[in-house]
Amino acid sequence: MVSFIDEHRAQFGVESICSQLPIAPSTYYHHKALEADPERRADRYRQDAFLTAEIQRVWEENFCVYGARKVWRQLRREGVNVARCTVERLMRRLGIRGVVRGQRPFTTLSDPGQKRAPDLVKRDFTAMRPNQLWVADFTYVATWSGFVYVAFVIDVYARCIVGWRVATSMRTALVLDALEQALWARKHRQGLIHHSDRGSQYLSIRYTERMADEGINASVGTTGDSYDNALAETIIGLFKTEVIHHRGPWRGLDAVEYATLEWVDWFNNRRLLEPIGNVPPAERERTYYRQLEESGEAA
Repeated sequence: MVSFIDEHRAQFGVESICSQLPIAPSTYYHHKALEADPERRADRYRQDAFLTAEIQRVWEENFCVYGARKVWRQLRREGVNVARCTVERLMRRLGIRGVVRGQRPFTTLSDPGQKRAPDLVKRDFTAMRPNQLWVADFTYVATWSGFVYVAFVIDVYARCIVGWRVATSMRTALVLDALEQALWARKHRQGLIHHSDRGSQYLSIRYTERMADEGINASVGTTGDSYDNALAETIIGLFKTEVIHHRGPWRGLDAVEYATLEWVDWFNNRRLLEPIGNVPPAERERTYYRQLEESGEAA
């Protein structure tokens, strides 16, 4: 209404316009005085202006995928004392929101007659230390040049992505390359369990022999539904929501590969994960090793 009065005050006068609108002339003049002297604005107005800029920054720095809860938690981590309801209100004012996860298509191709390892996990996706339990799965991405496939290997303890690969084929080489990256990244793997669904790629001779060579205990889901590999499904769901659906359409493999590289780095080092205490996976692992070192020194 203030802008409307500004546009027509020269022709009709402020009092005449206000008599036809639900606003008093004193309110209009007060607003204009604040425009001329911002220092007179209320503390809340100045605080909102500061928080609005911070909220926009956090949202953009995190691939524009955070909702109010994650933005609020990140601000608190940075020492900004703000209520969650305030973040929600200012995000509505800014017209920004977090991405909403959808359903993941079914991609597992299994052979009922194929020999497979026992289920050592039984849907208990918990670990007491890094390199105790890995889960693996892959998904597909539609691009202008055809489908590409993205495979992940995830350490369950802190949900850290330890291996990934993008390829134009979903053959064994895709998941094996992701495993090789994980093996290179993680050298200390005593007693490690590797869990997957019943996809033929994970049951292939090349894949199972590679795990046996490294002394890794293979585990395969028994019922063949999404709950058998729920944690990997969850991480892939985040990937599809925060990258593929949020930033597409995709031209081809190179674009998906670069975006995945960016996302994995952000996910491991900066993304807040609620199941591990609203800290990034790398921070959770550093805390584990620091506490382990401190307990050893104390002993």
